[in-house]
Amino acid sequence: MTTRKVFIPLHGEEVAPRFDLATEVLMGECDAEGRILIEKVLLLPGPSAERLCHMAISERVQAVICGGIDQEVYDYLTWKRVEVIDNVIGPASFVLRHYAAGRLHTGDILSSAKRS
Repeated sequence: MTTRKVFIPLHGEEVAPRFDLATEVLMGECDAEGRILIEKVLLLPGPSAERLCHMAISERVQAVICGGIDQEVYDYLTWKRVEVIDNVIGPASFVLRHYAAGRLHTGDILSSAKRS
């Protein structure tokens, strides 16, 4: 069974507005059918783009979903063959569900609120 690991830097329960300022990361793992198999929050001792990059590489993450990200960090992650989906805004668990379903794109602004 093929699975994909994804990191989403957090600010509370939302996707962090900046990759390098996050002190928590939602790590998710989903399968090819769009099911989320693992969803857990990892705590960091402090904000650090280098630490997040190292963690993503050592955990063999296939994708990072974030708000803003420095070009240098973006280039490093993509060079390491990590997909970066940036400029995303919304509740992290909702964003993860969209990613697992194959419906998440760079620049997406998501809301879990129902519209009437």
